[in-house]
Amino acid sequence: MIRRPFLLSRVVAVAGTLLGSALRAQSPASPAAEAAQNTTAAAAATVVTKTAETGAPDLLEHLVDVVLGLFDIRSSGNTATHYVIFSLFLVGAILLRRFVTRIVFDRLKKLAAKTETTLDDKLFPALEGPVATFVMVTGIFAALKVLKLSETADRSIGHGSTVAFSLVIFWGLLQAFGAIIDHTTEVAKEKQMGIAAFMPWIKKSLIAVFVVVGGLMIIQSLGFNVTTILQGLGIGGLAFALAAQDTIANVFGSIVVAIDQPFKVGETIKIQGNIGLVEDIGLRSTKLRLLDKSLIVMPNKMVASESIVNLSRFTGRRVEQVIGLTYSTTAEQMEEVVAEFRRLIQAEQEVDVASVICYFRDYSASSLDIWMVFVVKDPDFHKFMQLRQRLSLGFMRSVEARGLSFAFPTQTVHLDGPVAKALAGGKA
Repeated sequence: MIRRPFLLSRVVAVAGTLLGSALRAQSPASPAAEAAQNTTAAAAATVVTKTAETGAPDLLEHLVDVVLGLFDIRSSGNTATHYVIFSLFLVGAILLRRFVTRIVFDRLKKLAAKTETTLDDKLFPALEGPVATFVMVTGIFAALKVLKLSETADRSIGHGSTVAFSLVIFWGLLQAFGAIIDHTTEVAKEKQMGIAAFMPWIKKSLIAVFVVVGGLMIIQSLGFNVTTILQGLGIGGLAFALAAQDTIANVFGSIVVAIDQPFKVGETIKIQGNIGLVEDIGLRSTKLRLLDKSLIVMPNKMVASESIVNLSRFTGRRVEQVIGLTYSTTAEQMEEVVAEFRRLIQAEQEVDVASVICYFRDYSASSLDIWMVFVVKDPDFHKFMQLRQRLSLGFMRSVEARGLSFAFPTQTVHLDGPVAKALAGGKA
């Protein structure tokens, strides 16, 4: 079958229509004119129908027509020249693919290594495979279009080329999209942004949406009615949503956690009385490693609805401490001890001096209480405990140096009456 350019087909169809109209105008009642009119109309309808079926020629057909025109090939069957051109297209595609991968992309990678950003370092390797595949697909289908095949085979090749090119293009877009997301994740981690912990599942969700949209576009390009498919999916989706309410609630819970960012992976939190290290934040659940090294998996809908205490985001640590001395302590000794305690606390560089409070406060049941409050500027727990130890040892040395004693709960029982006299007599 010899291919005819699209413009020529339209010209023939229009000419046939005009010729039929002219015949009707010249002799409407003439049987010969009526027969000629019907013949012309049928021919025009055939051309229009064939043109509507084939549609405008794509770039591959135009390329093939140009090559066949260069060789002046007008035969309706397959000749030796057809098979030679078929082989040339395949060999050319292989050579062009090697040129693109071995030379073009190698130079692009070397240029990317010299730039400051790492986006191009990920983007060029990601696009190398799709571009090489696109070259090969173009060569294969161009070679197939050279051969004169049956109408059914031509139609199958047309559908196959539509699907193949669509898949390759979407693959390339998907690879580029993934490289951009990976680069964004690295930047978020370097800047210690809270969204970095949620980037993996954000990437999975966006890729899933991208694949669905791409699949629907490919189906639409094949001539199927996507609206009908979506309507059918809508009914099934309603039933699926009713059956997966908890899963959907967990997904929305993960979205809430991603937006609010109350914690991230590696932080210690307290939720529902459980204190643990956040190990993973997924679409359905969040995993905590508790203090006893056990693992608890909490659904995200529960995480989103509960109060969360983030123990890794202290801006400082407040200390409130009470030290009791015995009632044998004199007023002068108490003043000295309080002044010494205040001096020890203020001498620490990690303590906010403006926050220091130290006073003799209460006469308790068995002690004279010194009340101390101060804020440690560094939230690190180990440094905080080391500071507490240094101060506690300093308080002990100050009390011991003055011959004083720390109080502890004691009770004195006074007996009176016959029992007391009897005990006193017995002792006597």
